[in-house]
Amino acid sequence: QVQLVESGGGLVQPGGSLRLSCAASRNIFSIVVMAWYRQAPGKERELVARIGHSGVTNYADSMRGRFTISGDVAKNTVYLQMNSLTPEDTAVYYCAANANWGNDYMYWGQGTQVTVSS
Repeated sequence: QVQLVESGGGLVQPGGSLRLSCAASRNIFSIVVMAWYRQAPGKERELVARIGHSGVTNYADSMRGRFTISGDVAKNTVYLQMNSLTPEDTAVYYCAANANWGNDYMYWGQGTQVTVSS
């Protein structure tokens, strides 16, 4: 079955940058939106950013200005450029894709760990 695969996570110092990538194992023609979520231990999963097939983007308020989402939804490829990272950004970051504009995403990646530490 089709699955999303993330890459690019790792250890970075506070104030540093990291770029995450996500792609589907096989193209999913029905996908209209892709997103990045993150989840820290003991905390709820939260939206980081999303991008629609038209290229329009949305960001969580706390991430706007520091994170940039880009990619090609039709090709099921998405990136997340993260700048000015802080220890509070430490989490598992997940790629997601959906065939509608709702919040129940149909496809999820396995996650990639991002650790921000000095």
